[in-house]
Amino acid sequence: MAQPEPVLSVVVPMFNEESVLPLFAPRLRGVLDGLAEPYEVVAVDDGSVDNTPAVLAGLRRSWPQLRVIRLRRNSGHQAALTAGLFRARGAYVASLDADLQDPPETVVEMLRLARADGLDIVYGVRADRSTDTSFKRWTAGGYYRVVRRLVGNSIPAHAGDFRLLSRATVEALRELPERRPVLRLVVPWLGFPSGEVHYVREERAAGRTKYSLSRMLRLAVDSITSFSAAPLRVATWLGAGGMLLCTVLLVVAFVAYLLDSTVAGWASLYVAILFLGAVQLLCLGLLGEYVARIYVAVQDRPSYFVGSDTADLEPLDPQPLDPQPVDSEPAARPADPQPGARPAPESAEPAPAGLARLTAPLPARTAGDEDDLAETAARPGRAG
Repeated sequence: MAQPEPVLSVVVPMFNEESVLPLFAPRLRGVLDGLAEPYEVVAVDDGSVDNTPAVLAGLRRSWPQLRVIRLRRNSGHQAALTAGLFRARGAYVASLDADLQDPPETVVEMLRLARADGLDIVYGVRADRSTDTSFKRWTAGGYYRVVRRLVGNSIPAHAGDFRLLSRATVEALRELPERRPVLRLVVPWLGFPSGEVHYVREERAAGRTKYSLSRMLRLAVDSITSFSAAPLRVATWLGAGGMLLCTVLLVVAFVAYLLDSTVAGWASLYVAILFLGAVQLLCLGLLGEYVARIYVAVQDRPSYFVGSDTADLEPLDPQPLDPQPVDSEPAARPADPQPGARPAPESAEPAPAGLARLTAPLPARTAGDEDDLAETAARPGRAG
């Protein structure tokens, strides 16, 4: 039997999470079953290479609300999260990771706040990050300071991808043309009514983090270049400063030449060349980032490919067939045809006049007809 339309969808992107799933699934199911409302859990397998698909298949046998979407390759956290959001069917859609650093119990509080205040977005804000390393806290703080300064203060500080969205917000995200959106910046940019729920970030329950330093740097670059042209302006200001410095050095060199105090020095020339070369390379690098984004946009390739979705395999409710009316009286038996007569056509429509003449039974022959036929056959044929 097909599941009813869910009120709440919980999207969980995951990659190689076989060790944490036995801890995550019972805790999340206990929270959602307590809602006493239809729900679904959309687990997006981002091309895992461990036993994550097998563990999810085992969980589905006893958890009918669990829905598994498997991507054909590892497309990244943001792409997997986007795939889950766009395929979720609930009136509200929550997203969280499977590492249990974001407590599932907070989802209930988010849903309650959204309904009570009529909010479209509820952010999960980390009030305490003492479980993170000092390096992670320092880099995260710098990231949010830079992003808030470039994009605006509408972005909540220390709010990652743990949030609750209404159906209207999800549909607005779907209409955006961006192939690789940074959701933690795009969602606040929409301007829907929002609220915050503060929670204490816990330690990872099992496994290891999938966000390495290179991934965090890539996320920071994507966040800045996709939402602000400030780096290009930085390149402009650096070029203007370099030109000003060169102008000053040119004046100094001209005055020294007039005073006949020029000394062949390599230090000043060496520093000037290094400075100008560094500025030029930096400007080219910043320009290259934006050109690369234009290149990706022109290619218009999807950021992910869905390999399978268990929702597409669920059988539909069988529809009862309309009973056919049964005649109370048996149909009258047709009369037996006359000997030598052709059977009448099965169609109930009257046959055309010509066709009726062709299909009419021939009259029986008489003795006179037989003599006429014999006489005709005895006559000699006409010469050609």
